[in-house]
Amino acid sequence: MSTIAFDQFALTRIADFARSLSRLHRTAQRHLVDDDQIDREFNAVCLSVWGYTTDDVSDDLFSLADHAWLDALDEAHARIFAAEQGYDLVDDGGMLTDWWGYCWMILAEKRGLLTPENRAAARAEIEQKYLSAANVVGVIIGR
Repeated sequence: MSTIAFDQFALTRIADFARSLSRLHRTAQRHLVDDDQIDREFNAVCLSVWGYTTDDVSDDLFSLADHAWLDALDEAHARIFAAEQGYDLVDDGGMLTDWWGYCWMILAEKRGLLTPENRAAARAEIEQKYLSAANVVGVIIGR
């Protein structure tokens, strides 16, 4: 049996960026928390770590194999994958709640998808989706 060893001090500890989000998830266990608030906080973590969010990369840029891999991903394999890429998905309470989304971002980074061109295309796609809806006259995107 082989053992995988990682230098924990060399890993980017996502939990250090996700403290507010982790508190929000704990609050959501006791009180109703708006999904948009969680999404905004998750995006803030992604921006802090990668400079991009999941909204900045279209799903279509991932291969079918990548989608299948992500769909089959469990916590144990996610932790190993993240560590192999230089990230730690664990905080003092265990695995981060949003581990799957972080793996999505790590895979996007690994595939070279976190680019200004992909961000612009993804944002244009989102804007077009909203503009095609009834009663929408404009889209305001804040950063």
